[in-house]
Amino acid sequence: NIAPACRMAMYVRVTAFTFVALVVGIGCLVAGAELLVKGAATIASKLGIAPVVIGLTVVAFGTSAPELAVSVSAAVGGSADVAFGNVVGSNIGNILLILGASAVVGGLAVQQRIIRVDIPLLIGVSVLALVLSLDNVISRIDGVVLFGGIVAYVVWLVRAARAERIDVIEEYTGSVESFEGAAVERPMWSNLFLVIAGLVVLVVGSQLLVTAATDIAESAGISDLVIGLTVVALGTSLPELATSILAAVRGQRDIAVGNVIGSNLFNLMSVLGLTSIVSSDGIAVTDTSLRLDFPVMLAATVVLVPIVWNGFEIKRWEGVVLIGFYAAYVAYLVLDADNASAAAVVGPAALIAAPLIALT
Repeated sequence: NIAPACRMAMYVRVTAFTFVALVVGIGCLVAGAELLVKGAATIASKLGIAPVVIGLTVVAFGTSAPELAVSVSAAVGGSADVAFGNVVGSNIGNILLILGASAVVGGLAVQQRIIRVDIPLLIGVSVLALVLSLDNVISRIDGVVLFGGIVAYVVWLVRAARAERIDVIEEYTGSVESFEGAAVERPMWSNLFLVIAGLVVLVVGSQLLVTAATDIAESAGISDLVIGLTVVALGTSLPELATSILAAVRGQRDIAVGNVIGSNLFNLMSVLGLTSIVSSDGIAVTDTSLRLDFPVMLAATVVLVPIVWNGFEIKRWEGVVLIGFYAAYVAYLVLDADNASAAAVVGPAALIAAPLIALT
């Protein structure tokens, strides 16, 4: 009688620790990303970097830093499924949930430059990632190709911004203060400290979150891939969610779109690329991901084209539709993980891909 009681007490303690680690980990990711963005945005401003570059790189990449920290940490720890699910799940959530919620809050304006350049580029990179995954693995060579893409994108972005001499800060990225929350006159050493502190907090938060997610997966019998696609992906997307909704509330409606597009590009090329490089065997891609998760990510990206082209904005009712698709996707993952034979009720194509294609 004592042994079962001891086992039950141990299970309660482990569950409590897992819950605390999950909450603290997510909190550290949000706080770390905030510190990183504050410091990096001010440094970029002091160095005279064009505002459009700050919006598409510092802000977008800074809010994607949690995905990078979690994915690399998971890959090094042998949980490649969590790393892959985190990237794909974050990209799906960024478009369907974050853009949807931001549109519901205040509608979203879309700059023509994003329609002409960034969204088509995101579609192309998504197709490239899918093609590289057809052999069920994203190898180190594939990772080098993807990471080389983000380097080329940033270099091109800097050169294009200088050539166009873009100087309208409020129109595209909002004022630097809106992302910093502090005066631009802050000394350089304090900004460097914020960047370093943000990176440290991100690393700690990523370790806690990966540990908690793995424990949840093992205790609930849910695969690491599903946990990465849902819990971890949502947790690491909180900075994008906070930034986009805040921008929509303040009337800076185009910031949300630029933040999400830039974050998704960073996730695919930098996060997925670096993760596959540091992983000893690359990142394994299951047939389920090729049949469901990748097509959903690609469909969610493609559906942005007709939505934003119609009046260069995302309307509130379109935001509701996007959120509905995300709810359907998560519901399918939960039902399928619970062995509820969701596929026997309605297949992934009918549940997710077909409505998105029909809306397109």
